[in-house]
Amino acid sequence: MTVNRQWLLARRPQGMVTEENFEYRESPVPEPGKGQVLVRNLYLSFDPTQRGWMEDRESYMPPVGIGEPMRAGSVAQVVASNHPGYAAGDLVQTLGGWQDYLVVDGSAGGIGLSRLPPGVTPQMALGVLGTTGQTAYFGMLDLGQPESGQTVLVSGAAGATGSVAGQIARIKGCRVIGIAGGPDKCRWLKEEARFDDVIDYKSENVDSRIGELCPDRVDVFFDNVGGDILEAALNHINLRARIVLCGGISGYNATEPQPGPTNLMNLVVMRARMEGFIVIDYVDRFAEGAAALAGWMQSGELVHRDDVQEGFENIPATLNRLFTGQNIGKQMLKIAEPS
Repeated sequence: MTVNRQWLLARRPQGMVTEENFEYRESPVPEPGKGQVLVRNLYLSFDPTQRGWMEDRESYMPPVGIGEPMRAGSVAQVVASNHPGYAAGDLVQTLGGWQDYLVVDGSAGGIGLSRLPPGVTPQMALGVLGTTGQTAYFGMLDLGQPESGQTVLVSGAAGATGSVAGQIARIKGCRVIGIAGGPDKCRWLKEEARFDDVIDYKSENVDSRIGELCPDRVDVFFDNVGGDILEAALNHINLRARIVLCGGISGYNATEPQPGPTNLMNLVVMRARMEGFIVIDYVDRFAEGAAALAGWMQSGELVHRDDVQEGFENIPATLNRLFTGQNIGKQMLKIAEPS
């Protein structure tokens, strides 16, 4: 290709993100300088946190600027290298954005540019063995601290992170209840991910169902949703419960500030702990997480599901799948196969 296709952030969203928030552009393919690497994106990652990156507010990462390519994790292939550590043809993972080509500083290391380990597919690198799986691993084990015989509740359970987090709790000997939307997602969680039970928030009363399915109350709540579901879970926490705040997708497209739970005093009464986290704080331990996740996959204890869309023109619509409940498992999009 002689042009670099790009989707730029054209305007900040008001409410639900739409394709009108982005602008398609074609520009020249960039050239790498000294110590730099030119890569071509093959697969893009789609994650709820991208909605936050579109807002002009302080966060753990700076907002995407108007007129800049939309930020996204990617698996790419090295096209040309001026860095001794990388050669043309290498498969790498980076924060590539919505574009075909980009230049990366080969010395950045960490989340800047990293080579895919042997045997790891692009889908695995972006999903179960990437930041998605790492988020589930460290959030559940370091913050949730599940113990055998305890009850673990997971919201957003059919998503990429929630499905792995719940399985990790099961592997640790816990009874695991998921909250998801729709019969297909609930069926997959019970039959393949082997959750003990699942609450369909689209057709069931979440608060009452938590009470029915968790008669001994909830010891760990891994929350990806926030809002009413977080409030319902807090009604059923056990003594010394741990509430892990991983995300709050129910409010990401809200036009007005979402009200918080009205029952936070339950944390005091039950001497419980509620804590948020960002997975980039665990970059130095990613090898540990990847090794554990890969081991569970090889033994058959951990399954994962990928939702792979295709076509550069479908990039904006693929992001929206996260907020309309269309995806099961990890959402990504394939631009091209490795050459």
